[in-house]
Amino acid sequence: MSGSAFFNVTHDDAQAIDDCWNRIGVHGDKSCPLLVEHVHCRNCSVYSAAATRLLDRYALQQDDQDLTSAPVDVDTVTRSLLVFRLGEEWLGLPTRSLVEVAPLQPIHSLPHQRSRALLGVVNVRGALVACLSLMELLDLEPGGPAAPGGRIMPRLLIVAAQGGPVVVPVDEVDGIHAIDERILASASQSTGKYTRGVLQYRDRSLRWLDEEQLLSAVTRSLS
Repeated sequence: MSGSAFFNVTHDDAQAIDDCWNRIGVHGDKSCPLLVEHVHCRNCSVYSAAATRLLDRYALQQDDQDLTSAPVDVDTVTRSLLVFRLGEEWLGLPTRSLVEVAPLQPIHSLPHQRSRALLGVVNVRGALVACLSLMELLDLEPGGPAAPGGRIMPRLLIVAAQGGPVVVPVDEVDGIHAIDERILASASQSTGKYTRGVLQYRDRSLRWLDEEQLLSAVTRSLS
């Protein structure tokens, strides 16, 4: 999904849901009389109801979106993967499912979570977007930071799931790498969830994620 497509999705959601927090709430002119009682919009039932409606839209739209029809890579020599870290594990996600990498934003929890993987919602350019934990989906154990030697900056990945974009927080982003197909073909089998294999790349063990299985799990977490 391109950046412009992401804008269309989030703007459609913003129009369908009264985003009063952006007009009269903490992100607006702060004229809402309920702020005196709730202090912040995330504590208000209106905000929670809007977030719940957004999650309902994901469930309703998932049948209308088919990511399997995404263009197939025509370059058979290399394949582009976004390489990132969660805990102590390095993972690679095919870039065709990536919308963009964004700075870390506050995650607002919901009063009634639908799954353990659902962390809450994030305000992305004025629109609420569901935020999921890849640590939970992939059954990863929390770990310490990577070895020192550079500046580590957590990021949000915005990925194109069925029904609309979702965001997932990650501990570190290494960048997009064009990896030789022969290296991918030599990846060892893995019992890890939603994983195609494990390969050695640039002196590190890299877990190559199966995007179709992972995005299907993301959709189930929002239903």
